[in-house]
Amino acid sequence: MARPSEAVVVRRAPPAEIDEAHARRAVIERIRPEIDAGRFPIKRTVGETVEVFAQVFADGHDVVTAVLRDRHASADTPWRETPMTLGAPGTDEWTANFDVCEPGWHEYAIVAWVDRFLTWRRDVQVKAAAGQDVSLELLEGSILVREAAARAEQIGSTQPDANRLLEWADALTESTPIEERVASGMDGELATLMARYADRSRATTSPSRRVWVDRERARFGAWYEMFPRSAGPDPGRSGSFAEACAELPRIADLGFDVVYLAPIHPIGTSFRKGPNNSLTAAPDDPGSPWAIGSNAGGHTAVEPGLGTIDDFVAFRQEAERLG
Repeated sequence: MARPSEAVVVRRAPPAEIDEAHARRAVIERIRPEIDAGRFPIKRTVGETVEVFAQVFADGHDVVTAVLRDRHASADTPWRETPMTLGAPGTDEWTANFDVCEPGWHEYAIVAWVDRFLTWRRDVQVKAAAGQDVSLELLEGSILVREAAARAEQIGSTQPDANRLLEWADALTESTPIEERVASGMDGELATLMARYADRSRATTSPSRRVWVDRERARFGAWYEMFPRSAGPDPGRSGSFAEACAELPRIADLGFDVVYLAPIHPIGTSFRKGPNNSLTAAPDDPGSPWAIGSNAGGHTAVEPGLGTIDDFVAFRQEAERLG
């Protein structure tokens, strides 16, 4: 125990380091569209637009910026970025969209960060409009712009961008009337360059969501159900694939997209049905084409009256040629 005449020294523990996760102030929640928190892909067809929504916010009153990333999911495909827009003042709902122009896997994610330049710009605009002295704020803005110029040089940007940013930094600290310097800080060209080289060192990136993109026919198509056995001119015998193939141009001209075939395997003899789906079949009744099991084969065989597997392949190729 310390004596009354002795000083007591209290040593504070050094401040704990802020880990990367806590240093990222922007929060991204409720991304839509998604299925089961992104565990399963959403689906679209070629040419459609994927409209993405998310709740994006941060602590405090600083301005938040968010972009939507998308790409075709291959190893060498770079991300494409689209600025997200705030749906309405006072809300945290941000939105953007992207088009899917080729089939296959696509992915998208959201990147958000606290934008120091936009926060600075908003504060200067408010203070200047209220008649306050913003000379120190303009010095701060000049520092932010010079940092952006350094980032432009670091990522190998075109030299004119870095030089132009340095010119804007000088314009904020010149001995010109303060109104002119404020106007320089509000300039649209400066805002564009600062957005291009924004400080994303503490940006938050959401996990990627997947999109499976299929051809348009996967979403919609007019189907024609065809019984190839009925395609021949003689009602006393089975039609063939060759005779059914001759009907394909007519079906295509009617506007159908898909030809759906009834079973082409030999009709089974067990539990064969008669006319009008009756349960009793006479010896000469052809039976239902969905019946399986005869001496001629099962699921993997072709009804001899229709032709061979090669005839079926030729039928399929003609259907594909007609689209």
